Amino acid sequence: MQTDATADPAANPGKAVAAEGGEAVTGRPVTPAQTVQQPEHQGGLPQFRTEYWAGQIIWLVILFAALYLLLSRVFVPRLRRVRDEREQAIGGAIEEARRVRAEADAQAAAAKAEMAEARAKAQAQAADAKARAAAESAERHRAQEAELAQKLAAAEDRIRASRDAAMGSVQAVASETAAAIVEKLTGQGASPAELDAALASSRA
Repeated sequence: MQTDATADPAANPGKAVAAEGGEAVTGRPVTPAQTVQQPEHQGGLPQFRTEYWAGQIIWLVILFAALYLLLSRVFVPRLRRVRDEREQAIGGAIEEARRVRAEADAQAAAAKAEMAEARAKAQAQAADAKARAAAESAERHRAQEAELAQKLAAAEDRIRASRDAAMGSVQAVASETAAAIVEKLTGQGASPAELDAALASSRA
């Protein structure tokens, strides 16, 4: 034989309380059939039930405050520090690049000036060497001309001496030839004075 669950107050305290409330209101004992049936669980999500909104709002405020504190005290300072460090690193790199570029420009200008100075010095040395070479060439030319003039004078002296010697020989031969001709034509020999006078008049 099964017992009725509604009849046992210990088995269903809610129904027992409802029965006691009904008896207190009406002043009459409440039968099990008149007991209000209370559902043990209501359907739907708790988030959409108004009796839970107050707790949800409190927890939302707490979570928002905790999240705000975490962001403002932990994450945002770290992000700001990382950003500042990155900006400093980028700025330092830019300054270093500018410094290196300025040094490179200065070195390029110095190298350009050195090249211009070396080019001017080389041109001056080339002009000096050319002038010295021209002077040495002119000096050698003058020396060669003087030597050639001396050689020409000596040759002319030798030629003059040879000519004079040849002319003396020719005159002796002519005198001898003229004396022989005169002796053969006249049968008498001519004196040397007469032969020289005759040769001189013939040359004139």
